[in-house]
Amino acid sequence: MKIDHVHFYVEDAQVWRDWFVNYLGFTPIASGIRSFHTRTEAVKSGVVKFLLSAPLLPTSPVAEFLRQHPPGVADIAFVVEDVEAAIAHAQANGATVLQSIAERQIGNLTRKCSKITAWGGLTHTLLEKLPIPDEDSQITASTHFVTAIDHVVLNVAAGDLEAAVNWYHKVLDFQPRQSFKIQTARSALYSQVMVSRNGSVQLPINQPASRNSQIQEFLDVNRGAGIQHIALQTPNLVDAIAQFRQRGLSLLSVPQTYYSQLQKRPKLPLSPVELEAIAQQQILVDWQPDVHPGVLLQIFTQPIFGQPTFFFEFIERRRQAQGFGEGNFRALFEAIETEQIKRGTLQ
Repeated sequence: MKIDHVHFYVEDAQVWRDWFVNYLGFTPIASGIRSFHTRTEAVKSGVVKFLLSAPLLPTSPVAEFLRQHPPGVADIAFVVEDVEAAIAHAQANGATVLQSIAERQIGNLTRKCSKITAWGGLTHTLLEKLPIPDEDSQITASTHFVTAIDHVVLNVAAGDLEAAVNWYHKVLDFQPRQSFKIQTARSALYSQVMVSRNGSVQLPINQPASRNSQIQEFLDVNRGAGIQHIALQTPNLVDAIAQFRQRGLSLLSVPQTYYSQLQKRPKLPLSPVELEAIAQQQILVDWQPDVHPGVLLQIFTQPIFGQPTFFFEFIERRRQAQGFGEGNFRALFEAIETEQIKRGTLQ
């Protein structure tokens, strides 16, 4: 299994196509795909493909989604070995099929696909694996700021974490990995990381552990469960973020005291020059010297749709760093709390 594409439902597909191109350096790959009620744009960077759909009529399924939720992720499409077997397994474990197995024309190839309901308003399209090597495998990382999807984060309501974890385990055969409990003086969350059987798809699932948690704020504004953020891999995070800042991308701030505290941690795996460049771009750093030699670099955008819902993470895994960085997770939590305080939603 792997992620084929992520489908956003938005109010204006052209505006968001241009946003991805201008801010993140994505390339348009399909323009103005229309049905009688919906317009769709597609953009790509590395192996990352995003579809952006907007309603042309109130009867569009996008319009229905936007009546229930703010703009955001509506569908995550997975490539599977056998669509028929995957759908039969999903149905046997309680999933609802929204679209029966059908054949979709992609270029000169015909590909089987189907769609199931997932958690909250989210759906999953299941696509047949291509019989020939995907052209994405020929892409060189050096030509893109963004090269792959590292993980996708789902927020669920308080008390729903166990049920959501069980759903992904039973329906899509995801396996539990890391778990977190992050708590500050103001709020808290629980998180369980789920991973596809082949390790290619990572899905942390969060639930709020306090009434004023940022997860609860997301759930309130999103009007239910949904995708909180997508982490995008980049081969050189410092250079990528410098470029994104020049393009005007809004990112979460990290106080310089974070970096003075960082230097007090044992076995800092960065030279003074590296640390200075990382601090200048306000990038978070985590490592576990006694467990793995890798270094994890992460940074997060402000919510992109103007409401405190969906945002992007950018991530670089040096020396094949594993996991999600519990120290970074806490720093992110505190940075979002600062934004909550500015909005007046956290006292």
